[in-house]
Amino acid sequence: MAVADREKALEAALAQIEKQHGKGSVMRLGDEVRQPIQVIPTGSIALDVALGVGGLPRGRVVEIYGPESSGKTTVALHAVANAQRAGGICAFIDAEHALDPDYAKALGVDTDSLLVSQPDNGEQALEIADMLVRSGALALVVIDSVAALTPRAEIEGEMGDSHVGLQARLMSQALRKMTGALNTAGTTAIFINQLREKIGVMFGSPETTTGGRALKFYASVRLDVRRIETLKDGSESVGNKTRVKVVKNKVAPPFKQAEFDIIYGEGISREGSLIDLGVEEGIIRKAGAWFTYEADQLGQGKENARNFLKRNPDVADEIERRIKAKLGIGPENQAKEGQSAEEPSGEARAGAEQRPAPAARGAKAAKAADVPEGVDPVTGELVF
Repeated sequence: MAVADREKALEAALAQIEKQHGKGSVMRLGDEVRQPIQVIPTGSIALDVALGVGGLPRGRVVEIYGPESSGKTTVALHAVANAQRAGGICAFIDAEHALDPDYAKALGVDTDSLLVSQPDNGEQALEIADMLVRSGALALVVIDSVAALTPRAEIEGEMGDSHVGLQARLMSQALRKMTGALNTAGTTAIFINQLREKIGVMFGSPETTTGGRALKFYASVRLDVRRIETLKDGSESVGNKTRVKVVKNKVAPPFKQAEFDIIYGEGISREGSLIDLGVEEGIIRKAGAWFTYEADQLGQGKENARNFLKRNPDVADEIERRIKAKLGIGPENQAKEGQSAEEPSGEARAGAEQRPAPAARGAKAAKAADVPEGVDPVTGELVF
């Protein structure tokens, strides 16, 4: 078949597909400029940077797992609070029946508008989540946790009965149904998961997550949350230092790590993350124990600097904007990068016109000894 005939056949097929399934069912990847990935901030700028796009991607599945009391639910609740601040509606499927409304409110969650469900079994939990997602009204839904999604047959059965693979099949079916709906609605689904240990593992990590393997495949982002240190004020424990590893990332390079403080009763210390990352990027100057930003003395010691930023949120916001701009994260910075890549500014075009062509510059810089005999050292053409 000739090229022209193939093109005609393809156009006819595309027209038939659009007629049957609607416009946009099939399109060429280069037809439209890709929009920057919309995200929900996590509450820690260090984690937003590690994720590469400035937060948790919209319309995707996210898995957060780790040991007990490591900060999994805290990270999820901060994402809920940030989604609500942006005007989104959020739902929390509390399969563990352990949500603390007072703690959620302390983290910034609007508990009055938060949709909460405490389902009786796994099927009910996932059915409720699926119906809420298909409404198209949600920005974020949190399922806490996968391990607590107990199949109905297991609940109705006797204690000690064997129910091999029931939960894995349930998760596999639910994710098959929900993934497309999440993308269409632009809803992010956070699945919080627990750790178990495989028996008889001699080499490698014996740790595994519950609910089978489907969630590992469907998740665009997987976060491994670990508590690495207890923060103390004198002899009193006031919080945890937490490390999060991005073990899977489909929207940016994976395997990056972030460390931040979780203060008891307050959640993730946004100001602490800003200080750490600001010093690392040279935006905040550290001299001895003193922290300085521009002309402002933030304080002596990290705790005083943290308190200064709490009292002056406008300074904290400015530092955050500068960090994100420098690292190029967030939709607005992605949009700027995309615009500059597609259409250079007038100054850039003028500069490009004035500069010599790369081949000519390279030829002029080359030494005569490096040029083969019979080749013009300036133009690179053969000389006869």
